[in-house]
Amino acid sequence: MRIPFETMQAEFKRVLISIGFSDSKADACATIFAENSRDGVYTHGLNRFPVFVQYVKDGLVKPNAEPALLKLSGAIERWDGNLGPGPLNARCCMDRAIALAKEHGIGCVAIRNTNHWMRGGTYGWQAADAGMIGICFTNTTANVPPWGGIDPRLGNNPVVIAVPRDGGHIVLDMAVSQYSFGKLQQYHSNGDELPLPGGYDKEGKLSTNAAAIIDSRRLLPVGFWKGSGLSLMLDLLATVLSQGKSTAEITKSEAEYGVSQVFICIKPSADNNEALIEQILDYTKGGTLINDDESIRYPGESTLKTRRKNMEEGIPVDEAIWAKVQSR
Repeated sequence: MRIPFETMQAEFKRVLISIGFSDSKADACATIFAENSRDGVYTHGLNRFPVFVQYVKDGLVKPNAEPALLKLSGAIERWDGNLGPGPLNARCCMDRAIALAKEHGIGCVAIRNTNHWMRGGTYGWQAADAGMIGICFTNTTANVPPWGGIDPRLGNNPVVIAVPRDGGHIVLDMAVSQYSFGKLQQYHSNGDELPLPGGYDKEGKLSTNAAAIIDSRRLLPVGFWKGSGLSLMLDLLATVLSQGKSTAEITKSEAEYGVSQVFICIKPSADNNEALIEQILDYTKGGTLINDDESIRYPGESTLKTRRKNMEEGIPVDEAIWAKVQSR
């Protein structure tokens, strides 16, 4: 089943207005959710929308709260999200980072007391669309064990790096686990095995069974100990720069809210960036293929293809989740 983008956005907006969002905030937030599904990130589009609605109803997300500037120091700002909608707070922070980069060449905005930003890549695309290099990251509740440990003590802290390009932006959007928690849930819902081990079962064995990994809460860090170290450093940076909650503090609550995030923009200053980018991509993609029918892709390349297809044919939806949204 496929749904036109405009239909999905309109349904999201209708539901958000019904739970207390102003018209403008409902429109902006609904657009972000619909764009996430449009771009193929269904786990943080339609599939995540009912959870977001429940967080609003539970009082964890304040529909019309506004982020507030706490401190300005040159090209660095610190904000408080006041538990407002994570996607809107994140968009605001990236806008500020873009503005600072235009003025100073670089801008860094840290925000505390905010909420899940949904697809982190949204804000990388936002920076690249403005002609900026974008870097952003967030901490989360603990769901990844540190290397050498069993208990979850690290967040699956996503990091995004975006580079603008005329032929299609290059946007890396990755969790620090082999598979994000949302992706594991998607494999579990579909009844599919993971193509590669994504974590450990309760017996401590590497597993391709999404349900077993979700049950053990032992997600496999990318690069093993390297991913573990990266997660720790991202949590340290987000917490120190925002003066907000760490993964340890966030995990004390049953639900994930009040997280800390950082948004960085850099204004490219050289005139030959496009030539340099194409040189790197040509070299990367010019190697021998493992399978002749599969090409080497750069981060964001598949997103652009999925976006075009879903705009032409409609966005594929989980019919049960779509029906749930329509019934609200």
